[in-house]
Amino acid sequence: MNLDQEALEYHSRKPAGKLEITPTKPCTTQRDLALAYTPGVAEPCRRIAANPDDVFQYTAKGNLVAVITNGTAVLGLGNIGALAGKPVMEGKALLFKRFADLDAIDIEVNTEDPEEFIRCVRLLEPSFGGINLEDIRAPECFMIEDRLREMMNIPIFHDDQHGTAIISGAAVLNALELVGKRIEDVKIVFSGAGAAAVATARFYRSLGARPDRMLFCDRAGVIYAGRTEHMNEVKKEFAVETDARTLADAMVGADVFIGLSTAGAVTQDMLKTMTENPVVMALANPDPEITYEEAIEARPDAIVATGRSDYPNQVNNVLGFPFIFRGALDVRATQINEPMKTAASYALAALAKEDVPDSVVKAYGQEAIHFGKDYLIPKPLDPRVLLWVAPAVAKAAMESGVARTPVDLDQYRAQLEARLGKSREVMRIMINKARANPKRLVLSEGEHHKMIRAAAQMVDDGIAQPILLGREEVIRGKAAELQIHLDGVQVVDPAASNQCERYAERIYELRCRKGVTRTEANELITNPNYYAAVMVDLGDSDAMISGLSFHYPEALRPPLQIIRTRNGSNVAAGVYLVTTRQRVVFFADTTVNVEPDAETLAEITILTARLARDFDVEPRVALLSFSNFGSARQARSEGIRRAVEIIRQREPGLIVDGEMQASTALNEEILNGTYPFNRLHKEANVLIFPNLEAGNIGYKLVQRLANAEVIGPILVGMRKPVYIMQRGDEVKDIVNLGAIAVVEAQKRQNAEDSGAGRGG
Repeated sequence: MNLDQEALEYHSRKPAGKLEITPTKPCTTQRDLALAYTPGVAEPCRRIAANPDDVFQYTAKGNLVAVITNGTAVLGLGNIGALAGKPVMEGKALLFKRFADLDAIDIEVNTEDPEEFIRCVRLLEPSFGGINLEDIRAPECFMIEDRLREMMNIPIFHDDQHGTAIISGAAVLNALELVGKRIEDVKIVFSGAGAAAVATARFYRSLGARPDRMLFCDRAGVIYAGRTEHMNEVKKEFAVETDARTLADAMVGADVFIGLSTAGAVTQDMLKTMTENPVVMALANPDPEITYEEAIEARPDAIVATGRSDYPNQVNNVLGFPFIFRGALDVRATQINEPMKTAASYALAALAKEDVPDSVVKAYGQEAIHFGKDYLIPKPLDPRVLLWVAPAVAKAAMESGVARTPVDLDQYRAQLEARLGKSREVMRIMINKARANPKRLVLSEGEHHKMIRAAAQMVDDGIAQPILLGREEVIRGKAAELQIHLDGVQVVDPAASNQCERYAERIYELRCRKGVTRTEANELITNPNYYAAVMVDLGDSDAMISGLSFHYPEALRPPLQIIRTRNGSNVAAGVYLVTTRQRVVFFADTTVNVEPDAETLAEITILTARLARDFDVEPRVALLSFSNFGSARQARSEGIRRAVEIIRQREPGLIVDGEMQASTALNEEILNGTYPFNRLHKEANVLIFPNLEAGNIGYKLVQRLANAEVIGPILVGMRKPVYIMQRGDEVKDIVNLGAIAVVEAQKRQNAEDSGAGRGG
């Protein structure tokens, strides 16, 4: 099936189109209806009438954008009319929601009269928090935007103009940095004089480009001083003194080419006349002014960008408008001004130099992505763009005086992370706790590229003092290849360490009555997992992480033998924190205990409840079974009921009940309607599974079928913090467990300090 046919099927699939309205409040009972509409809705109306700013508290206006067009310049299709432009506007609304969690409604205005269009849009101000103008032809688009900005007190943004300018600006800044040139010094040639080209040239001036070093070319050739044919007031702004009359003339000696015109406008011969290491932005869509292959063949030294996703350096407006509006609306900015646009561009340029998450690399089917000539700006699917661009825009709005509701930027970033998923919101708690007192954390597989990247990120985030185990020359060589600095990261080569004899002696001391000889102890210490475990045991590190290259039992064995479980307990357990859009639930045990008895289940429950409190979650624990409160009398369910009794004796303050089915534990109506005697009263947030098989299957089913996010496995019950990764885990998983490990180490130190104080 070709792309056109597939697109028709995609759009026509029931329900037709790409949007629907989803309620955010319940409306299932008579009471709900009374609150949502009459008579309850009258009170918010009265409040807003008395204080118009209350509209942001009682309605969705503050999170609502209108995507508006008259269909006079739709994509590369031209003036196809407002109705035919509707699929594009729906698509734009979809992108607002997908990338920035902004609600958007498309509005197609059936007029080509600029005055009618302006009047229509102006009258919509009470409904929306911002207006995204789209696909309006030049030069009317300039006048329309300027007039609306003067008339309206909400952000107005014509994405066809400013989106391309902001995104390509970030790409140009980074490309020039790579080739050692400054934007103030370069010659820039534009092919095209439409809305995007004009706005891009104006924006580049704000980035430092010199007007006398920019040449514009339209269908009639170079726009030069004194030209009279095919001119308008906008074009006159860019007329300069030059002898060049054609695009080919203009390209001679150019450092940067910006194509916003038509396919095939540039030839290989033209590129050959540009300066050394030229920057070529051929952005016509879907077919660029010169193809990527032709450009690289003509100028292997060139840095090339297009608007296409199948080549490096895609200049895609989706990197801009959702996040710019997000930042603008969140501070209730009255407009989107130049400082806000510039801040967005610089934020994108800076983000491109950061380590790229594994999820983004996988999404694009690549093995690695690093800042360089083939990666100038972030990928559109990179979730971090929200966390970089929106705060930068909000900050610029506050500093430039157009923000009506200033925000604390640290708190604002945390709120944005929550929009990316419940797991990020939950992990922010642990990361903030870890930052308060970073601890030493040894990563036993220090030569693994994920461990190197995670260590650098932990330092940047201020959550740990990482120690990488491995050959120093290998680790530093890989870090250089990854363009990662290791400032603040300690590298320990066990083979060259003067601690080997001491560490081997510790292994022998602990394991000599388990059949380990001195010779075997000397051999075991060459295993990085044993070396790391001894480091933690002897206090040379506060916590350890391992497991990326090992099967879980193999990686767990050394810390179990050396660090051991907590005093008075022989139980360690694996816990997954599972998050959906509405819930945060702890699943245990998912990795360690195959067939736990009642005593073990009780210990697992207590350990998991303590972990939940570390995340500032007050635990409500359900011990799961196939039966509900004695509905099936079997030995297995009897063991679960016995475990509940033990827990209540040991932790009388813990909210716990069972045995119960999972559907009961997670449904308040069933809990309180069918089983009113239960002690949970609200849905459980800690689920204890009867055995490893059930727990492991359970979390994986939820992860796949409910698209849940999981953090873990978090190992509880050890004497000191130990975390074992799963094969295939990503850098973010290592960083998350690193933060959790640091918080656990902090707790243990505080407990030891308190104990020492009492003893004194």
